[in-house]
Amino acid sequence: MKRRNLFTMIPAASVLLSLRSKGAPITEAAITAAGFGISVQCWSFKEFTLFEAIEMAAGAGVGGVELFPDQKIGGDHGDAKIGPGMEDKHFEAVAAKLKEHGLVAYNYGVVAISKDEAEARKTFEFAKRFGMYGVTTESLEALDVIEKLAKEYDLKVCFHNHPKPTALWNPETVSKAIEGRHPNLGYCADLGHWATSGLDPLEVIKKNASRIHAFHLKDREKIGEWSHDRPFGTGIIDLVAILDEVRKHKFAGNVSIEYEHNWKTNQCEVAQCAGYLKGYAKSKA
Repeated sequence: MKRRNLFTMIPAASVLLSLRSKGAPITEAAITAAGFGISVQCWSFKEFTLFEAIEMAAGAGVGGVELFPDQKIGGDHGDAKIGPGMEDKHFEAVAAKLKEHGLVAYNYGVVAISKDEAEARKTFEFAKRFGMYGVTTESLEALDVIEKLAKEYDLKVCFHNHPKPTALWNPETVSKAIEGRHPNLGYCADLGHWATSGLDPLEVIKKNASRIHAFHLKDREKIGEWSHDRPFGTGIIDLVAILDEVRKHKFAGNVSIEYEHNWKTNQCEVAQCAGYLKGYAKSKA
């Protein structure tokens, strides 16, 4: 780790209470001593079915997953996919699979959210049914509807960034849009994509720490150009400083490991990332 500054630990019990109030099947592994959850964005395992991704996430030692739209469920469910339109039997099967492996579903995304309230509501109902913490989106054009539903369902909405030249690559775009709006609106900070866009992730976090609700955590070897993901702590992004910064602002969301490299063989690297985060959390206990 690059820094050892210790800040006051956020009591895990308060996060457990919050998650339990949403009906999440909480296990001890689902929350860390640092007050946040460690999860795998299932996109890391996009070459596999959701059932396989859940098994791989559990094997990597995390407490939960972030689901992404339309991943095939697998097992006996044929081509059925995860999402708001799934049948009850498929929902029950996924919930059972998560429970079997002691995982929670923290988040859902990156998902497009409609400006039509009735259509948008389907995404929020889906997330609430799983007992999720939030949803991840880039649908800033639907902000009015999103704000209304984020408040109604008490779910965090985490605006995600892809690299230049996509619409939300510049964090100021989100900052200006959500200024003065409900505190459930914030960022899903994708550090790797900020780095690719030439931004220093730590400096972005310092400016927006109070609105960071979730992470797609990445480490990279370069700023200003694309480089593939690396196991945490082996690149140049100061992950310790970033996590310290958001914890100053009582961050209690999910830190999703999104590992977009070695797609068919990356479980060991994901496990390395999980170990890094657990080591960080233990150092704060």
